[in-house]
Amino acid sequence: YRNKMEFSFSDRRWLLPEEYSTDKETVNHFGLGLHMPGTFYKVLDIDACLLQHETGNLILSEVKNFVKQYDIPAYSLKEHTGFWRFLVMRYSANSNEWMVNLVTSEEKSEVTSALAKALCERFSDIRTVVNNISKKKAAVALGEKEIILTGKGYIHDTIGPFQFRISSNSFFQTNSSGAKKLYDKVVEYAELTGSEVVLDLYCGTGTIPVFLSVGAKEVIGMEISESAVIDANANCDLNHVNNCRFILGDIRKRLPDLRQMPDVLIVDPPRNGIHKDILSQVMNMAVKKIVYVSCNPATMARDMVSLSKKYDIMEVQPVDMFPHTYHIEAVAKLLLRKDV
Repeated sequence: YRNKMEFSFSDRRWLLPEEYSTDKETVNHFGLGLHMPGTFYKVLDIDACLLQHETGNLILSEVKNFVKQYDIPAYSLKEHTGFWRFLVMRYSANSNEWMVNLVTSEEKSEVTSALAKALCERFSDIRTVVNNISKKKAAVALGEKEIILTGKGYIHDTIGPFQFRISSNSFFQTNSSGAKKLYDKVVEYAELTGSEVVLDLYCGTGTIPVFLSVGAKEVIGMEISESAVIDANANCDLNHVNNCRFILGDIRKRLPDLRQMPDVLIVDPPRNGIHKDILSQVMNMAVKKIVYVSCNPATMARDMVSLSKKYDIMEVQPVDMFPHTYHIEAVAKLLLRKDV
């Protein structure tokens, strides 16, 4: 069901029990797969991930074989040396398009271009290959610089009746089918009549604003990622939506400059929840209705403690976006108490 998978390179591979007696120097120097719980620098080398489309596993194998042919080391999270950092794949089942994102520690265009060419020659459904370059020590698959190796640097996916453009570093729900159920619940809780101004914090590529645009007078989105805002504007054009606008920047700095008080506030924060400074501003705004979308019920519950000082929590609806895992999305509807 996953439309995105992120695999890590490592110079330290997690050894399986049957490998303990082997020569560790020959089997332990390279891995491409998923991190093992409890260790930040070792990777379980895998051949297939059953949560993604089978073509993704073939791409994974092709990248692994290519990288092993070159004497260019995988990145070490202990020593902070090496070249290969992440392999990130995005897939649109609706259009059968693939994006491959090669995240490296520096630019070696002759190597990454050769890999991009090899991938596109074997897999005709790959529409674009990009190279994100990250010199940061943090194990995050986001680059400070992006080089488009083939294609346009983005693919398209569909949720419900809407089409969306997705770039390598833009947030997009990893379960496209489940996302429709999630966004339909947001629309239901927003209860729009056509006269409301909606503010969407953490708006990403504009998926929720596009869904809400049908019933709102205006939707304003805030987002810190420039590539996401570019995609959001493109998504409005794709879907012939003309009542959405997007504000680029840090929400903590841009929210105080907002001159128009919204009727409905949408918050869809990252896993760590709403930043305390933003939460304080939200409390002071006292918007009549909040729809809170969360991928982490623990931080959602924490934020609800603060919000409940002014808001009544009317309903919370879980949405299972991640089958076969303990992770769950949730959507909550909050109404400002009349006595506040």
